[in-house]
Amino acid sequence: MSTEPESASEDTAEAVDAGPGAQGTTPGAAAGPSDHDGAGPAAAGDGGSDDPATGADAGDEASGDPDRAAEAGTTGPAADGPGGEGTGEPGGADAGGAGGTDRLSEAEAELAAQRLERERIERRKAERQGTISAGGKLSGTAADLLAAVRAVESGEKPTATVFDDPAPAPRRTAQEPVRRPRPAPAEPAGPAGPAPEAVEAVRRVLAEGGAPEALAPQTAALLGEAAEEALRADPWQLLRVGGVRPEQADGFARALLGAECRPDDERRGRAVTVWLLEQAALAGHTALELPRLTATLAQRGVPDPDAAVQSTLAEGEALAFQDALEQTGTHPQPAPGGTAGTDEAGEAGEADGTDEGEGHPVRVLIGLERYALAEESLADGLARLVNSTPKQDGSAADWERAAAGAPGSAGELIRAVADHGLVLHTGGEASLAEPAALLHAAHALGLRAWAAAHGPLGRDRFAALAVHGSAGPHSEDPTAPASTAPGPAALDGSVPAGPGTAERAVVTVSGLLTGAEGPGRDADGALDLDLLVVLDAPQLDVEAGALLAESLPDGARLVLSGDPAVLWSAGPGRVFADLLAAQICPRIASRRPDPGPLGELVSGIGIGELGQVESPGKEVVIVPVRDAGEAVHRTVQLVADSVPRALGVPAEETQVITPGHGGAAGTRALNAALKQRLNPGPGRFGGFDPGDRVAYSPAPGRVLPGRVVRADAEGLHLTCADEAVVVPKERVEQFVRHGWALTAHQAVGGRWSAVVVVLPGDAAQALSRPWVYTAFGRAARHLSVVHGVEQALPRAVAEVPAKPRTTRLPVLLAPQVPVAD
Repeated sequence: MSTEPESASEDTAEAVDAGPGAQGTTPGAAAGPSDHDGAGPAAAGDGGSDDPATGADAGDEASGDPDRAAEAGTTGPAADGPGGEGTGEPGGADAGGAGGTDRLSEAEAELAAQRLERERIERRKAERQGTISAGGKLSGTAADLLAAVRAVESGEKPTATVFDDPAPAPRRTAQEPVRRPRPAPAEPAGPAGPAPEAVEAVRRVLAEGGAPEALAPQTAALLGEAAEEALRADPWQLLRVGGVRPEQADGFARALLGAECRPDDERRGRAVTVWLLEQAALAGHTALELPRLTATLAQRGVPDPDAAVQSTLAEGEALAFQDALEQTGTHPQPAPGGTAGTDEAGEAGEADGTDEGEGHPVRVLIGLERYALAEESLADGLARLVNSTPKQDGSAADWERAAAGAPGSAGELIRAVADHGLVLHTGGEASLAEPAALLHAAHALGLRAWAAAHGPLGRDRFAALAVHGSAGPHSEDPTAPASTAPGPAALDGSVPAGPGTAERAVVTVSGLLTGAEGPGRDADGALDLDLLVVLDAPQLDVEAGALLAESLPDGARLVLSGDPAVLWSAGPGRVFADLLAAQICPRIASRRPDPGPLGELVSGIGIGELGQVESPGKEVVIVPVRDAGEAVHRTVQLVADSVPRALGVPAEETQVITPGHGGAAGTRALNAALKQRLNPGPGRFGGFDPGDRVAYSPAPGRVLPGRVVRADAEGLHLTCADEAVVVPKERVEQFVRHGWALTAHQAVGGRWSAVVVVLPGDAAQALSRPWVYTAFGRAARHLSVVHGVEQALPRAVAEVPAKPRTTRLPVLLAPQVPVAD
């Protein structure tokens, strides 16, 4: 393929994908693993890797995009060496990116929050009952689970200790979470990273083993000051470095160990097991079913997969779970490609790890502690919100008066929020007027209400909508004046009601969590607010969701609002989709359609239909092309000439979207051609010149559009969302890309006056309904489709939903929260 698909990890998407019918993995219209475009493992060179047996993504969209550097979840260059623009997402001490300021930078603040999260996880780990001591042999429940699964696979009766229990042990009730203090401004720390001596020592051992010496800084940062000793003791530790594949780690181990290097080495089995779980996380899974994991280990040349899993569990590098398939309290909803409450066998017809004849079937899952505990924390936090009584702000009559003054489903949303701690809201772009109406009503009632968007583009767009006012009574116009029902004055310390209140009360999720934006924290470390509306909710992964839920004070209200048809989060989990299926809280579906030909086109895609629409104002234009070269030429022509001349939309307000980064019509090729036309220059600083349009990824899951201002000894100076950012020279290649052309997952949450979607012929395999829905839906006034995939486009819309994800959130919520009426 010339255009690499958006895959979190192509080799793992095939090998460890949970399958369309797996319990808890019912697909929805959202981004599967093929839709990731973060800076995951990157193959050397510009084209990435199309080999499904490699650890690097076949799709460069998940393998080296600083813009989505975090949306895939791995770090660093490939073991082949850092290639071209094959950048890695920030990892470990390298997750910063701004620097050079007198206050805590955004990236440093995120690192501080992550450190606090790790401390909390350690505390939770210490409190877990029946923990397995590191290095000990497997015993207790974990050993019973593995034995039971082997018995099922061999046709024998499972051991009673696992399957004869009347029910899984009840989970503890939701408790008050550990509160995090608000990050305080601090003097910039010294250069993050390992000591030069440690890096040099790692460089020597990498050279001895035939690995690229360029991996030394990242390896030393991951393994610590004793990285050299760690690598010599266990060469497969190199597999922890983002982009390194098992076969490359095997070669490194052979060079260091010689004849002692064997396929059945326990160290290799553990390393490959952890690597597969990390790859699964890139594909969106929070855990893997044990039979599928062991089958994939066998495919990776591990002679005894069960022993490898046992060793990994015994060393505490992963956790084992048994989840009852007969859930009470939730009613999972069937979705295309799967049936709720079932657990189908793998591709080869292997056993699914359940016992259907004992009356209490369970599935056995293996997951990384990081995501497992985050998902548990998320379930606890959401259960606390659902089960608690919201703070009484305003009388019932005040709330009803506010709801009566809002039209249609906006009034329904206000009524639901009045009585419930957690509310879900679904709808397209036009439905944003309803959260805006809620925000106005809450401020009028005296609530400390805030809205948080996925990124700065979504934040600024919603703030503009909110400042103009939500829709007034009986109006379907989102820009109509807002209803301003009288209410009590704002509480002390809140955002006061009045002109500009809504605009000031809109932040980004990352800014809210780090303290860079928003209301700050109260004395207990909770967010100092009464109501939080989270926009772009499908982009929440389990880690961000857990941080948000834990940060809310008792009695607060949480509204998750978003379009369930867009791409899912780049990080593991499918929080919004799982909550919609769990039916534990009110769900308000907007009845406000997106207007015009573009709204009609995108709405049809959402239900699997790609129809022709009338576009008298040239709202939709199809540009057929024969090959990738012509696609690049026509794209440049559209952006630089045709769209500005015909529609008056300047090139600065036009965004190009394509399925992948590599190849003849990927983002690299398109950005190079667009730079040559729109801002030619020598690219003296890492390929960039002042005025270049860029996409900057300061941390995992974050993409900030911006422009280059200048470059000097301090680094590359950017302006992103009207804020000055300095990227140190050594981090430019990792975290900054040209931004005239983006992938669909990078563009989620953004919206531009004109969008040019480029679909070269060999991108057909990368297309899915949520990808097309997301890409086409970024256009506000005009959409041009550079079309070279012929019938693959309508086929993808009609037949290719998102790939399913294995998650545990519905099972974790079931014993804590009853089904909503």
